[in-house]
Amino acid sequence: MIYLDSNATTQVHPRVIEAMMPFLTGHWHNPSSGYRAGREVKMAVERAREQIADWIGAKPAEIVFTGCGTESNNMAIKALAREIGRKHSKVLVSAIEHSAVLRPTDAMAAVGFEVEKVGVDSDGRLDLDGFADALNPECPGFASIMWANNETGVVQPIVEASQLAKEAGWFFHTDAIQAVGKVPVRVDEVPVDYLSISGHKFHAPKGVGALYIREGAPFEPMTRGGGQEGGRRSGTENVPYIVGLGEAAALMQEEARNGGLARVEALRDRLENALQTGLNETPDRVECNGSREHRTGNVAHVSIKGKVASELLPKLDAAGIQCSAGSACMTGKNQPSHVQKAMGYSDERAFSSLRISLSIMTTEAEVDEAVRRIIDVVKG
Repeated sequence: MIYLDSNATTQVHPRVIEAMMPFLTGHWHNPSSGYRAGREVKMAVERAREQIADWIGAKPAEIVFTGCGTESNNMAIKALAREIGRKHSKVLVSAIEHSAVLRPTDAMAAVGFEVEKVGVDSDGRLDLDGFADALNPECPGFASIMWANNETGVVQPIVEASQLAKEAGWFFHTDAIQAVGKVPVRVDEVPVDYLSISGHKFHAPKGVGALYIREGAPFEPMTRGGGQEGGRRSGTENVPYIVGLGEAAALMQEEARNGGLARVEALRDRLENALQTGLNETPDRVECNGSREHRTGNVAHVSIKGKVASELLPKLDAAGIQCSAGSACMTGKNQPSHVQKAMGYSDERAFSSLRISLSIMTTEAEVDEAVRRIIDVVKG
């Protein structure tokens, strides 16, 4: 089986598993305990916090561990909702956000918040002029714009958008779940106030994430209790997974320095070119979706004219290829992708789209064999 669905989840890296194992066996103590064994476990949690902070250019105290990326998004959005209030305020999101941002902000709209969705161009990038026009410096507000799209891999103009928000006196959150580990993400270079991370997108286990909260930014906890995580997210820490998250961050830093991400990008280009060569019996039968310039290096998002992705996927699965038609969260929903509809694509093009996503664990041999099998299935 060849796995090409790394935007859905990644395999836990053996190095990460090795780092986690001691905290599932000998070092199983509560990090809040006062005796030495507990203090040693607490030190491991703080080391992981430092690893995440170093990776994204933050201070360790600005990192809060969470149970997943969805929780991180909801924590930031709901804290901001309480901060700005529902009267005489405004919320901006892009039309292509993940459901973990769209659904909580839709819920805010249902109770009286003014929520506006800003469109994107045909490349899948935020309409900055429309975003700037929607910002109102006369009233409090916040914006939540994803760093990179989970379906197309298109990277958004986060630097420009966050600067515009700051100039208007607004708070800014970014869902960076599909960006960290794929493109440089540095909060010391980009003026975001909140940033969400999910570990299973970069070879940590499922069930752990983080939220960056810039020092001085307001924050109201969703979960109160024993005061863990500086009182920002109470509950006994999931130490093995937090350790794994930190180790995965260190691993991805090394991969970036040593050319690992560039290797993945080269494999992605190899796959796209081979599919176009092998399937273009008619001009432009294989269309690459979204910006060619501004995208993560691991995603090939392609539409195959005359085919329906939902019909191709079980055949690809039978042929030993695991990929998707878009977000894993939307699997089974018989509707065109809201991301591609926002880009102005027809239903036909949206329904014919495959998302093929690689990771640092994908090999050249797997890519070449996957191309052969995909071509066979499409032509079969």
